[in-house]
Amino acid sequence: MKKQDTFGINMKQYCREHEAFVSAAIEENRVTPELIAIHQEKIRILQHERFVHLLVTVMVVIVELFVVDIVLLHPEVGIGAALVMLGLAVLLGFYFAHYFFLENTVQHWYKLADEMRVK
Repeated sequence: MKKQDTFGINMKQYCREHEAFVSAAIEENRVTPELIAIHQEKIRILQHERFVHLLVTVMVVIVELFVVDIVLLHPEVGIGAALVMLGLAVLLGFYFAHYFFLENTVQHWYKLADEMRVK
């Protein structure tokens, strides 16, 4: 493991690098059963990542709805709860954007897998 990977990897870069490698192999007719197996494993890993992010996003949505309920039904809680509500809304925006990236990447990789099988 590289020192820069100590606190996680850049998922977008990881996906870009794998996709470029697979696309080059498809264009150059270098598709092998081993490459297909590696790609399928990467799809499995990305599907797991996507599932975990879905669970976390759903949990944050539930907490956000609870906080919105508190803020609307009990205005006496003050600015603190409203700030928590706003912070969770911003966090949800980032979660949705990342989940959108993961979902579209997995679906694109399905197409790459189909292209590899044809070659």
